[in-house]
Amino acid sequence: MRLVGSEEMRAIERIAIEEMGISGTTLMERAGRATAECAITLAGQAGRVVVVCGAGNNGGDGFVAARHLHLAGREVAVIALGAPERATAEARAAWKQAEEAGVPVGGLAALQGFPARPGDVVVDAIFGTGLLRPAVGLIAEAIEAIGALRERGARVLAVDLPSGISADTGRSIGPAVRADRTVTFGFAKIGLALQPGVEMAGEVSVANIGIPAAAAARIPPTAELIDESAVRALVPPRGREAHKGDAGRLLVVAGSPGRTGAAHLALTGALRGGVGLVTLASRAEVVGLALSGRPEAMSAVLPGMGAIARSDLPALEAAMDGANALVFGPGIPRGPETAPAIRALLDRRPLPTVIDADGLNALADHPGLVAVIGHDAPIVLTPHPGEMARLVGATIEEVQEDRVGMARRKAQEWGAVVVLKGARTVVADPDGPAAIIPTGNPGMATGGTGDVLAGLLGALLAGGLRPRDAARAAAWIHGRAGDLAAEKFGERGLIAGDLGESIAAVWAAWGR
Repeated sequence: MRLVGSEEMRAIERIAIEEMGISGTTLMERAGRATAECAITLAGQAGRVVVVCGAGNNGGDGFVAARHLHLAGREVAVIALGAPERATAEARAAWKQAEEAGVPVGGLAALQGFPARPGDVVVDAIFGTGLLRPAVGLIAEAIEAIGALRERGARVLAVDLPSGISADTGRSIGPAVRADRTVTFGFAKIGLALQPGVEMAGEVSVANIGIPAAAAARIPPTAELIDESAVRALVPPRGREAHKGDAGRLLVVAGSPGRTGAAHLALTGALRGGVGLVTLASRAEVVGLALSGRPEAMSAVLPGMGAIARSDLPALEAAMDGANALVFGPGIPRGPETAPAIRALLDRRPLPTVIDADGLNALADHPGLVAVIGHDAPIVLTPHPGEMARLVGATIEEVQEDRVGMARRKAQEWGAVVVLKGARTVVADPDGPAAIIPTGNPGMATGGTGDVLAGLLGALLAGGLRPRDAARAAAWIHGRAGDLAAEKFGERGLIAGDLGESIAAVWAAWGR
């Protein structure tokens, strides 16, 4: 499902209005009617409706909704946050029509004094996609009053997106409305698919207000929300005569003393991901422990001790013979030569490669290498926010402020697929829209889950999927496996080792 940001939505509407002859008033009328229908559904038979309108076109949608509610015989009132002369032309016209129809219009005091009861609905039509700065003064007080009414039993319906939430990032810009339901128009907004916007929006429905498909097609998409059917289409079923060579051969460079579990979990992800053959390349003291309980995996010992360095290149190249893909990084020992060794290895053997964990941290120590690493081989980088911050020389907060924007910019700059992990993982590639992954849960915030993802992703690469497709599929399946594990063990009880069995359950549900 396509997701749009604020500028993208404005551009689509501009084409529809200026080039295709659909008036802004018509779009507002349709949006208001859709809002009224949602409000009636929420309010049931006897619930009253209070519509809180700002001065922009989002407020105009609210006035139209109030008029339709009144004409439908519902008890409705409008709270106007400002004078008519401050409103946009379309909102002023909608305001006038609502008053002429008999809708009562009051101020903030009427909202603060509203005796809310269960069944009542408050419609948040304060801000739409044009929010640029935190709400202050009257607007902030209105947002606070809406929250108080919700606590007293009223339900909140947001128009387009909850006021105070960025359409582009899902982040709160100052005080924000928490809605029970959001009705959005034309396309879902990116901010409704990212945290905390997901949580603040409640149930989301997308209303068709008649924006021509041709208008949307003129604007390149920024992001999309990936669903199960899209992922299933990326992973073809195996032929009945398939053999292990068809399923791919994967080399995993992982593990170090004290972190053998990272290698074990990456192998588990690869095996449960369906790889034909998987080999672990690691130091001698790691191999035995890492392969314990994983008799399906093979091993290649890297001679010597300490950090991965240029001296390991001959052994690594030998281990790569016959491999279709490479996973590099979970729990590896790193030092000053690790990143140059990665670059040299990919120069010599440009296999599809997942770089994860300490492979990423090694690259962060050499910014000049990460800037070109994806131009040497088909690369997938899988940072969590802390690793991404180190890679780009930013703070975690700066990474999290705009997850989609950050992932897209760096995928283009590095020429690599970027899997920015976290709540609502973002998968970006250099050329197309970013994918937001709706699966996963807070129970997966535990050590080792990323190692499982690296192995699963490596298995799909080894099986022949394009890096972009493998990354999207692996991230979705990994999150779904986490959801299944949480159903069985609870979020607090979930551990990374549970994901292997749950990945297998995803395949079983698909008949794969």
